[in-house]
Amino acid sequence: MPGGPAASGEGIGASAPKSKLAGIAMTAFAAFGGILFGYDTGTISGIIQMDDWLRTFGVRTSDTTTYPLGFYLPSSRESLVVSILSAGTFFGALFGAPVADIMGRRLGIMASCLVFCLGVALQTGAHNLATFVVGRVFAGLGVGLVSTLIPMYQSECSPKWIRGAVVSGYQWAITIGLLLAAVLNNATKDRQNHSAWQIPISIQFIWAFILCTGMFWLPESPRWLIKKGRDAAAAKSLSRLTSLDPHDPEVETELNDIRAALKEEQELGESSYLDCFKFTHNKICLRTLSGIFIQAWQQLTGINFIFYYGTNFFTNAGIKNPFLITIATNIVNVFMTLPGMWGIEHFGRRSLLLWGAAVMCICEYLVAIIGVTISVHNTAGQKGLIALVCIYIAAFASTWGPIAWVVVGEIFPLNVRAKAMSLSVASNWLWNFGIGYATPYLVNTGPGNAGLGAKVFFIWGSTCLGCLVFTYFCIPETKGLSLEQVDLLYQNSTPITSAKYRRELVAQDVHIADIKGVPETRHDDKASTEKV
Repeated sequence: MPGGPAASGEGIGASAPKSKLAGIAMTAFAAFGGILFGYDTGTISGIIQMDDWLRTFGVRTSDTTTYPLGFYLPSSRESLVVSILSAGTFFGALFGAPVADIMGRRLGIMASCLVFCLGVALQTGAHNLATFVVGRVFAGLGVGLVSTLIPMYQSECSPKWIRGAVVSGYQWAITIGLLLAAVLNNATKDRQNHSAWQIPISIQFIWAFILCTGMFWLPESPRWLIKKGRDAAAAKSLSRLTSLDPHDPEVETELNDIRAALKEEQELGESSYLDCFKFTHNKICLRTLSGIFIQAWQQLTGINFIFYYGTNFFTNAGIKNPFLITIATNIVNVFMTLPGMWGIEHFGRRSLLLWGAAVMCICEYLVAIIGVTISVHNTAGQKGLIALVCIYIAAFASTWGPIAWVVVGEIFPLNVRAKAMSLSVASNWLWNFGIGYATPYLVNTGPGNAGLGAKVFFIWGSTCLGCLVFTYFCIPETKGLSLEQVDLLYQNSTPITSAKYRRELVAQDVHIADIKGVPETRHDDKASTEKV
């Protein structure tokens, strides 16, 4: 997602040796915010199955045959507890745009951590369902802000020759958070007091503290500083990211490209959310809708069914030790993200999205067919079911998991980037909420439920087919381009013809400043004293 302002060779620091890792390390650290996202998402799946949590927040029942504990969680409460986080993240993602534009990307991330901590505190100390749910909402607000601000920060600060891999690191951190949640849930699940669920929840204070403290030392986005007219501060920030002198010609070239692209957008006037849907030569409407729908399709792959309700699903499918199976699927998720981080800069965004959708589609149809044709006592069938789920997760982790975030970080012009990104990420969380809320009613048995069970994978398989069609017609190939070059790509090609035009841009070493002209440099007095 992060990309250099220069349209030449390697992006930010194109002339700097690629061995200079300072800028990469700084922007890669921001990916740590993905752990907040992943851990908070993953921890609830196991917590709602813990004995003490059910006794505290569940409903008493006399049906001890079905519910040996004497307590159970009705579908309505299960939907509320799991999906309410996504409701909070939806609004957090929308608030991400004004926060990013007013406070800046870096300070916005730090403020998000404080909001997140408030939610964690409420959940940890809750002794009634209302307090727990309110805590989930505040935690969701923090996660929603982070999920908009971090990909934006990375997109604007990392070198384009490794931008995809750096931003994919955000998704990798999400998978690590999911794995850590599964491990800690498994470690505390047998405790018969409040610590069983309070420990996994309160651990989140540590992740927020690490992210907030680390961001204090990182530079602000040079693109945001240019947008605010603080050119000297932008040069200093860019010099830290490239390990070059602030007056180096390469730094000035990159700043000129940012100014040129920003000038063209600002000539159209101050942007609003409506501007994200304007039909212009820059195809802003197509880009906004592409960002919104790629995040929606990512959720509609059905991946969060596994991570939200995997423990329940594996239990109902007759699999013993569902907590351990959940850990296994999370390990697959973590380690298969690594090939995706490598492949995104070698095979490109578009081709991996197409292949990933195809593999997931096949696996999910097979899971559905096997799930409805075998007995829960068929050991071989159950092992086959687990294997197919793992292949499906591997396909997601190496393609749609990281690449959806990469795409939304690099397809928007600077003037509407914060707003368009917030709409895209809000779309992710809106569908996350909808799927999280509806799934118990779809898969559970009993009055008021559809009782689909494994048949729900017929739905996910069909949506993955939709992912493939959407990618073919709507997502261009942007590998190796600066964020400003992506503007030229949209202006002069279509998603289907984008691969050929991208090769021309790279081969001809096109600078947007050479095409649009270089605006006058602005100087800010406070840049010399500001810490970037």
